[in-house]
Amino acid sequence: MGQSLSRPTLRFPPLCTAQRPIDALPMTPLELLIAAGIGLVAGLVGGLCGIGGSIIMLPALAMIFGYPEGKENTEHHLYIAAAMLVNAVVAATAIRPHIRAGAIDRAIIVRLLPPMAIAIIGGVVLGDQVEGRIPKLVLVGFLYAFVAWTLFTAIRKLPEPTGEQQRATGPRLGTIGLGTGLIAGFLGIGGGIVMVPAMQLVAKVPLRRAIAASAVAMCVASPIGAVMKFSTLSTHGLRWQEGLTLGLAMAVGASVGSPLGARLTHKLKLPHLRLVVALVLGVSGLRLAGIV
Repeated sequence: MGQSLSRPTLRFPPLCTAQRPIDALPMTPLELLIAAGIGLVAGLVGGLCGIGGSIIMLPALAMIFGYPEGKENTEHHLYIAAAMLVNAVVAATAIRPHIRAGAIDRAIIVRLLPPMAIAIIGGVVLGDQVEGRIPKLVLVGFLYAFVAWTLFTAIRKLPEPTGEQQRATGPRLGTIGLGTGLIAGFLGIGGGIVMVPAMQLVAKVPLRRAIAASAVAMCVASPIGAVMKFSTLSTHGLRWQEGLTLGLAMAVGASVGSPLGARLTHKLKLPHLRLVVALVLGVSGLRLAGIV
C-alpha cells in the first residue's frame, strides 16, 4: 500500500496527542501501557463471565484511541483483529482454573466446538464484506442484549438444572456452536455473550459448566478467526503488523486478568459481580454507539 494512513489521536492530553501514520511502528510506551490495561480489564471480565473480552476491548479502543477522521469504516476492522487475538489468550489462560474446579464437560465440548470452529471462518468472511460501522453497531445490540440478560439473571436467578433436566444433546449444542461461530467471526468477539446464555436456556447447562465450556471452545475457535481476520486486513488498507502489536500488548494484560477472573468464578457470588460488569458495559456501549 503506497498511501499513508493517519493514526487516531489518543484522548489523553498532553502525553499522547501527536498523530502518527498507522504503519509507524512501534507503538509508544504509553500506548502499549494503555493497551495492556485494556487487556487486563478485558481478561478479568472475560475469565469471570466466560466471554472473550471483546465487549470490553472494542468499546475501550473506540473510547481511548478513537477512529481516524474519515476512516471510521476501516479502523474498526483493525480493532476487531487485535481483539480476536486477545480472545484466544483470555480463553487459554482461563482454562486451568476450570479444570481444577472440575467444571469442564468433554461431551459438551465435542458437540459444541466443531460447528463453531467452521462457522467462525464464515463469520469473518461475511464481516469483511461490509463497512466497519456495521459490525460495530451490531455489536452494540449484542452488548445490550448481554447486559439485559445479566441484569435479568442477577435479579431473578435461574435455578441450576438437575441432571435429568439437562438437554445438552448434539443437535442443540451443534446449533449453538454454529450460531455462535458466525456471530463471533462477524463481530470479532469470543462468542461467550451468545454461547453461555444459549447453553443455559436451550441446553439447560449449569452456569459454571457453561462458562467453562465457553472458554474451551473459544480457545480453539478464536485463533482460527484471528488468523482469518489478520489475513484480510490488507483489503481494508490496514497493516497486520499494527493489529498484531496492539493485540499482543492487550494480551499481556489479559494473560494476568483472565486466570484471576476464572478463579473468581468458582469462589465468589456471580450474580453480584456480573451485575457490576453489566453496568460498566452499559456505559461503554453508549460510547461505542457514539451517543456519549
